[in-house]
Amino acid sequence: MSRIGKLPINIPAGVTVTCDKGVVTVKGPKGELTQKVDSSIKVKIENGIISFEIDENSPVNVKQKQAFHGLYRALVNNMVVGVSEGFKKELELVGVGYRVSNQGNILEFALGYTHPIFLQLPAEVKVETKSERNQNPQIILESCDKQLLGLICAKIRSFRMPEPYKGKGVLFKGEVIRRKSGKSASAK
Repeated sequence: MSRIGKLPINIPAGVTVTCDKGVVTVKGPKGELTQKVDSSIKVKIENGIISFEIDENSPVNVKQKQAFHGLYRALVNNMVVGVSEGFKKELELVGVGYRVSNQGNILEFALGYTHPIFLQLPAEVKVETKSERNQNPQIILESCDKQLLGLICAKIRSFRMPEPYKGKGVLFKGEVIRRKSGKSASAK
C-alpha cells in the first residue's frame, strides 16, 4: 500500500467531483479538470471525501498497482487544490539585458541571443510580467492545472538555464544557484 494513496482527500466547498468509467472530473471556481484513472485503482466519493483503493482482481502487477495508488491520489489532489485555490509560479530573469514582455498570452524574451524568443501560452494560463528599475524582470504564471504550469516553467527555463559561474539565466523566485569559482581557483 502506498502511504500517499491511503490519505483521503477532503472536497472543499464550491468544488464538485464526479467519477464516470475511470475518468475523474473536478469542477470549481477556478476551472474544470479531468484525469483518466487506471482500472487497477478504485475511486470512491462519499460524504465530501475522495478515497482510493487498489483493485486486487486487476491483472496489473502488484508494484505497479502500488505506484498507481499514490500517483492517482496525488494527481486528483492537485486537481482539487487547483480548481479551488489555483497554483502560482514566479520566475525571474538574471542577466544584463535580459527582458520579458507580454501581449495577452504571448511572451517575448530577450535573453542575450541575436533574436527575440516568442512563446504562445495556453488559454488556461494567466501571465503577468514585471520590469522595475534596479530589479530583475519577473514572470508570474497562474493556472488551475499544476502539470501544465510546471511544463511551461520548464520550457521557459530551457531558453536560458541557470549557470553556476555568473549565476545568469531564468530562475524560480528565491532559487539559490550553487556557484563555482572558475579557472582562477584551480591548483597551480
